[in-house]
Amino acid sequence: MSALIVVLICLAVILAILILSAIRVVKEWERLVVLRWGKFVRLGGPGLRLLIPVLDQGLRVDLREWYLPIARQTCITKDNAPIDIDFLIYWKVLDAAASKIQVQDFSGASQGIATTTLRAVIGDISLDDVLAKREQINQVLREKLDEVTGRWGVKVTAVEIREILPPKEIQEAMNRQMAAERIRRAVVIEADGTRQAHITVADGDKQATILVAEGDRQAAILRAEGFSLALGKIFAVAQGIDAKTMSLQYFETLKALGAGPATKFVLPLEFTNLLRPFTELAARGDAEPSQPATP
Repeated sequence: MSALIVVLICLAVILAILILSAIRVVKEWERLVVLRWGKFVRLGGPGLRLLIPVLDQGLRVDLREWYLPIARQTCITKDNAPIDIDFLIYWKVLDAAASKIQVQDFSGASQGIATTTLRAVIGDISLDDVLAKREQINQVLREKLDEVTGRWGVKVTAVEIREILPPKEIQEAMNRQMAAERIRRAVVIEADGTRQAHITVADGDKQATILVAEGDRQAAILRAEGFSLALGKIFAVAQGIDAKTMSLQYFETLKALGAGPATKFVLPLEFTNLLRPFTELAARGDAEPSQPATP
């Protein structure tokens, strides 16, 4: 009786193990590749999946994006300069069945292809281009790796170079070149600043000269206008002066001349014309007393 109980217990345990081995819980980011007698039969999605014990084998595939670090590699550039490079490969599975059937170890195979591809790409580029065209190298590496990994159902989404280390003597030469370039830029900037300052000063002097000339021109115009106005007023006053007034002014002038020490005077012909009315008046005055009185 006790032996029968032990057998039943053993059978129950075996049955429980078989049932548990037949149940698979697949997460949202996973797929279950089901093989029956070693042959692919189906692909299981997220949720509870049942397998036939002993006959079926379930292989989990993670569909999330992964990254694969590639250790530092020493490469030779096109101009025979040794350089150390390490980088990262970002990849994700697009075909879960192919990723398990077409390649045994994707990580190891990717590392091998990445190192050989890196050396081939760097061997076609000069040292200066390797240091200056990192993004272009990333793009070339991604395309070449993606061509190989595509048949494995894996997509290389990105390649990122983390560090590029040239030899020590090249680094020292680059530092000297960078220092010389900075000095050159400083000299150029200083010279350009001096030139701009001279241009600004010259432009200021020019503007000042223009303003002074403009001021002189305006002052000359105002003086000319004032002189013209004065002449106009004098002409207007002169229009109202008669011959008698002018004669009186000449007499005043003769009086002033007579008070001087000069003994000879030169009178213009116009002066005699102005004195003619006075001489005629004097002549008429002399002639009037000689006439007889009227009875």
